[in-house]
Amino acid sequence: MANYKIEIDETFDVPRNRVFAVFADHERFGKLLGAPVKRIRDSDQADPNGLGSIRKIGIGPIGLEETVITFEPGVLIEYTISSMSPIRNHLGRIRFDDAANGRTRVQYTISFDDIVPFTGKLVSSALDQGIRKGIRRVPKLA
Repeated sequence: MANYKIEIDETFDVPRNRVFAVFADHERFGKLLGAPVKRIRDSDQADPNGLGSIRKIGIGPIGLEETVITFEPGVLIEYTISSMSPIRNHLGRIRFDDAANGRTRVQYTISFDDIVPFTGKLVSSALDQGIRKGIRRVPKLA
């Protein structure tokens, strides 16, 4: 079993609360990814997309479920895959910080292990390319 880590560090000319809102809202997050995303379970916290909420990425039976395991408004979102998946020990972590001149820094990391040898490299490459492409949409979505 091999370990994989994706690290993306971007800064946007958008205030932190607006950038956080894009990543926190499951459907807007789907627009960022360019994939259908639907919240299938609300959080029992104030924000329905918060701690304990579950989103489904994909269509019909082809898709993954992710559960939000940390939700600190404006600061941090962590999630993990909570359905059957070709990877294990998945952790997505999105950290938001203020940068100079009202800008926002986003540090997005995903780590996981593969189950079937060599599949992790394909998954890692697809995730890395998809997120890097999608993250460019943040200013338009914010």
